[in-house]
Amino acid sequence: MAQLDKLLSHLVPKGGVRLRLQADRKPWLELRAGGTLDLLPNPLPGVMVDVLAADVVPPELKETWQRDGEVKFEYEFGGYAYRMHLSRYKDNAQIDVEHLGPARPKSAPAAPSAPAPAVKAAEAVVAPPSADAKAAHGHAHPKPAAKHGRDVEGPRSHPLAERLFTALLAQQGSDLHCTSHEPPLARIHGDMKELEGFGPMTPTALLEMMEVLASRAMWERYQERFDADFAYALESAGCRLRVNYFRDRVGPAFVCRVIPNQIPDPDKLGIPEPVKRLASLSKGLVLVTGPTGSGKSTTLAAILDLANQKRKDHILTIEDPIEFVHPRKGCLVNQREVGTHTESFKTGLRAALREDPDIVLVGEMRDLETIAIALETAVTGHLVFGTLHTSSAIGTIDRIVDQFPSDRQQQIRVMLADALKCVVSQTLLKKIGGGRIAALETLFITPAIANLMREGKNFQIASAMQTGRSYGQRLMNDALVELINAKKVEPMEAYLKCPDKESFIAACKRAGIPFDLRLGEVEG
Repeated sequence: MAQLDKLLSHLVPKGGVRLRLQADRKPWLELRAGGTLDLLPNPLPGVMVDVLAADVVPPELKETWQRDGEVKFEYEFGGYAYRMHLSRYKDNAQIDVEHLGPARPKSAPAAPSAPAPAVKAAEAVVAPPSADAKAAHGHAHPKPAAKHGRDVEGPRSHPLAERLFTALLAQQGSDLHCTSHEPPLARIHGDMKELEGFGPMTPTALLEMMEVLASRAMWERYQERFDADFAYALESAGCRLRVNYFRDRVGPAFVCRVIPNQIPDPDKLGIPEPVKRLASLSKGLVLVTGPTGSGKSTTLAAILDLANQKRKDHILTIEDPIEFVHPRKGCLVNQREVGTHTESFKTGLRAALREDPDIVLVGEMRDLETIAIALETAVTGHLVFGTLHTSSAIGTIDRIVDQFPSDRQQQIRVMLADALKCVVSQTLLKKIGGGRIAALETLFITPAIANLMREGKNFQIASAMQTGRSYGQRLMNDALVELINAKKVEPMEAYLKCPDKESFIAACKRAGIPFDLRLGEVEG
């Protein structure tokens, strides 16, 4: 029984000729005798009206409703026929139900059905919500049967998803955002833009598509926790997608990030030679840091691929989820996914010490215990690569030390000074002419810098970096100035992304690049 039927059951007994539902209004009847009658004491939110509409759309019209936002059809309930007109206005659904009279008799005679008994308005409010209503309001819903072969391994596809992914790749987008009651958007060269040819996404259409794309385990996890991360192989386009399912205040949503099957070339990424040589280290800790979406995974994948080509070792990765797939070249590569192959980063990292690795990649160092185990792994003679969400190389050292209790911080400074080999901090900028490019700040731990770390004098490290460029040291401001001089990045774009704006302005003036911050333009 559709939830809308609860309201339809009032129409005939109360002398109505039409039922109307609009967002943020009380459902009302237009009466045969004239006037109107409110059916519920409270207005219905827009999301509930959309859910009620999607619940009665016939299967053959679902695609039209999702695409055009308007459908008309006849509907039968309680022995009566109704004409349904569903439409959207400003992304909110509207329902117009006209009473046509008794339903036509079926070909097979059956006992006449009496109108459904009228229910009280209060009962309509507290009636158990449908699966879509639960989804829209963030509640768990019954686990549906598997669709499209989700019980077996192999590619899973959905017609609407294929159209969305094709449009995303055709415009060279990096991320796809699908949110309830909004048209799909793509991040193209750093900006969010609507994908043409698609209307607002309903919770029903989103849930159906999300269920098909996810494996059974990931779909059950999403139902239980309202969050799920996994990788999806888009074989038709020769790439993978890092997918995140979630729910917000209006319903289900997901985000996909494009991950090429081909591991990127370090030279095309602009990775400097000293950073490439990190792939040849025998032990130590190497950190790649930056904000979310700054390309940390891409940089790490390129460095790891260099090690895979040049060395004869065992590489072990712990990721959430697995992004770039590393085939065996010179090294044996084992890639483990958090939640699928190991419980957590710390569990997988603790087990790694018994798996005879030479190189360990930790996808994300999220908590104190993971950082501590990674540090111990590096100290015991392994090469460990990891990522952190920090905005500068020097700030990364402070972040790690501050994770620990004050009585352990001096010990951690000593361990970090011995184990840390390099911190690469990066940010992505919009490139002149389209596309994006990374600016890299590189901090290589020299004996002088290691001594400053032991003594807790991190504020002096910037000066040591300025005088140690022969070691590969490079401050973020210097990297940004180089990109401006090379005509790859606009000065204002660099200014907006730099962590220390005052020193950036001074660096620009030293390099002869004055610009007016009020206008964002280079001065004449």
